[in-house]
Amino acid sequence: MSKRDYYEILEVQKSASADEIKKAYRKKAIKFHPDKNPGDKKSEENFKEAAEAYEVLSDPDKRQRYDQFGHAGVGSAAGGGFNGGNMNMDDIFSHFGDIFGGHFGGFGGFGGNQRGGQRVRRGSDLRVKVKLNLAEIAAGVEKKIKVKKYVSCSNCNGSGAAHGSATSTCPTCNGQGRVNRVQQTILGQMQTAVECPTCGGDGKIIKEKCVHCNGEGIVREDEVITINIPAGVAEGMQLSVSGKGNAARRGGANGDLLVLVEEEAHPELIRDENDLIYNLLLTVPMATLGGSMEVPTVDGKVKVTIAPGTQPGKVLRLRGKGLPSVNQYGTGDLLVNIGVYIPENLSKDEKATIEKLGKSENIKPNAAASRNFFAHFRNMFE
Repeated sequence: MSKRDYYEILEVQKSASADEIKKAYRKKAIKFHPDKNPGDKKSEENFKEAAEAYEVLSDPDKRQRYDQFGHAGVGSAAGGGFNGGNMNMDDIFSHFGDIFGGHFGGFGGFGGNQRGGQRVRRGSDLRVKVKLNLAEIAAGVEKKIKVKKYVSCSNCNGSGAAHGSATSTCPTCNGQGRVNRVQQTILGQMQTAVECPTCGGDGKIIKEKCVHCNGEGIVREDEVITINIPAGVAEGMQLSVSGKGNAARRGGANGDLLVLVEEEAHPELIRDENDLIYNLLLTVPMATLGGSMEVPTVDGKVKVTIAPGTQPGKVLRLRGKGLPSVNQYGTGDLLVNIGVYIPENLSKDEKATIEKLGKSENIKPNAAASRNFFAHFRNMFE
């Protein structure tokens, strides 16, 4: 099932400003908030869908890739991207709590749910580069990469507390993780919620720290991650694997793994968006008399027919022998540019043969041939 357009989900135009997108998301989030629609699965899915759309359109880089490549440009290399449908509510609140002043559940209290009272931590994102050749880009590929990252401490299950150690409610914030701060401004007193300085936002105090992670709840380890890269990706494109970044301290949502695509140069083929270009150099006899030649593609060689009298600069187009579109809008072509090799060193007999041919009227270019030849090159540069 194909995903809906992100602009359609938020009901904004493609030209919408960042502020318009933020306002549109806030409106949708309030409308479909699970506290306002308890037990309504459809509203919950709409809530997650709006969060996914905002996660992409609020980020300038992701929005640019989405505008250019659609869902595939921001989709997950492991099959999901941010994918609100695969994230729990805490993930969404962790990502976007600040859009409501850092207190996502505090619209006045839809049903009294205090989930937004204590801010959920989110681990940092990781960035890796993956180098692909044209064959891998043409077919799509699964890559396994090893990354060193922060993972939840197995000794304390990410809590940061030693086995059997008790925790107590933070006396400063009463377990909320945030405290109110009043500031005097030119507009009068203003109250804002900030992270509790005593517990660091946890809402609780650990009496005895885990010795393996020193109370942090995370340790640094190697992890092998499988990345499924779709066909048609291009140099500089960035994919995301949701939840495969660093773990958050003492619980919370993991960050994402951001995968930057690097493209290996092919020894014979040149990429031009979804088309591939191959420069084929013919001998004078082959260009004159015609025949067949083999040319490379991403998945092997194919034969092309050279018509008698083929001129330098002619382009042979092999339909569908290029690269697929990352949006599945079709496949590019292989363009074979024809050149003719003029030998520089000839034997005495070879020179005599060429001189004899040069006297023939059939060898000499006529006015029409000259016009066609120069018109072709003029069109190339216009």
